[in-house]
Amino acid sequence: MIDLQVRDEVGNILAHSAGVSWDESLVDIDRADFPMLAGLCPYADTIFNSWQRPMLLEELDRLPAERSGPWVDRVRAMYRTAEEESHRYLWFVGD
Repeated sequence: MIDLQVRDEVGNILAHSAGVSWDESLVDIDRADFPMLAGLCPYADTIFNSWQRPMLLEELDRLPAERSGPWVDRVRAMYRTAEEESHRYLWFVGD
């Protein structure tokens, strides 16, 4: 399981959501077409800043149905929380 968090610039957790159940649907995703999602690792933290978040959202919009699921809605909700103020980061926290 990869948890989702929104943190501020000093690392305070502002929002949390049980996030992405890691499954095989993202393991072999095409790095050329989905570089942001391809960078997610179930065993490490991945952080998206204000410049990267729109690219992540665009990739979510293009995901084929078989690679999508309820986790995408949770990521979108956390994205909106991160967008509410500046200096917020979207964290995917791995095991």
